[in-house]
Amino acid sequence: MEIHNLESLVKKAIDDRRYLHQYPELSGEEFETSKFIRNRLKELNIDILSFEPPSVVGWISGTIGSKTIALRADIDALPIVEEGDKPYISKTPGVAHMCGHDGHTAILLAVAEWLSNNEVEPNIVLIFQSAEEITPSGADLLIKQGVLEGVDAIFGIHLWQGLEKGKIGLTHGSMMASVDDFEIDILGYGGHGSMPHETIDPIYIASNLIQSFQSIISRGINPIEAGVITVGKVQAGTTYNIIPDSARLIGTIRALTPETVTTIQTKMVNLTEGICQAFGAKAEVRFIKGTPPLINDPKESRFVRDIICREFSHDVFEVVEPVMGGEDFSYYLQKNPGAFIFVGMGGEKSRYPHHHPQFDLDEDVFPKAIKLFIEIINQYK
Repeated sequence: MEIHNLESLVKKAIDDRRYLHQYPELSGEEFETSKFIRNRLKELNIDILSFEPPSVVGWISGTIGSKTIALRADIDALPIVEEGDKPYISKTPGVAHMCGHDGHTAILLAVAEWLSNNEVEPNIVLIFQSAEEITPSGADLLIKQGVLEGVDAIFGIHLWQGLEKGKIGLTHGSMMASVDDFEIDILGYGGHGSMPHETIDPIYIASNLIQSFQSIISRGINPIEAGVITVGKVQAGTTYNIIPDSARLIGTIRALTPETVTTIQTKMVNLTEGICQAFGAKAEVRFIKGTPPLINDPKESRFVRDIICREFSHDVFEVVEPVMGGEDFSYYLQKNPGAFIFVGMGGEKSRYPHHHPQFDLDEDVFPKAIKLFIEIINQYK
């Protein structure tokens, strides 16, 4: 299907994106961004549903209305000092759109404008979601408020630096990892550094745990299942010659299935308790639950694949390798069928990775992203 006003939609999306990029807001604080979105939806005569701000949810009734699909964009920025000399650089100190959410928002606003001028068969829910980057997740909060009630399927895109520019990709199953953090306190018995035999050294025990955790990945889970255990912080001690009473390990766990998450956590607890007991120490293990794995519904992901191949070309579509980063779109997919899609932009303009201080979007990919959303709307039956 040819979209006659696509060029003007793209231009407006680029203008919107550059404006939003200059005025980023942190997760849960996106009230000016929310105001911008609300004003635009009101200008387009799109109904705004009653959901807790700063998220914004729009509604368009279809001509038939037997099906309802949701489209989602995230709206929050990151606590990063942006670097570079782009003319639309962030004007908010210490806050910047270094992941692409400004682009996602602008693209969905362009789709909203198209919807305001075109009749479509299904009902459409437009979700402009707060707080993707933190826990508690904005997606989880919206679901608890009922945003997916009556929705048959939900779709989202991520402008993706890790995929070649020109490609659009997804997986027909697990696509992004769960994100769970952990804190482990090792309770030993301190003393003088010259007399370790009179102590229960929690630092030495911590070093054993750090090494042993990797045996869970290499020997404790199925080799064809992906998992990550990373210790990101070690806290212990005060000076050169004192063995402390305690040590703390802080880190993250990633996996592509709920079963692997459970296996990793169970084995971490068993290893921690066993190693600590062997050295005469005690341990306290806490897991901080984050987002679940993002698992595309195969029926809906193949529906999107067919659209990509038909409306763009078979060369545009790519089955992407799952990534171990997390995305709270996973909450929607736990609740309803749907698919999450990467729109590739890797190249010279977008050569820096997501969350890098010099990250930037390649706006050349906006036409494909806008067209893809519109074709999903038009072809969903």
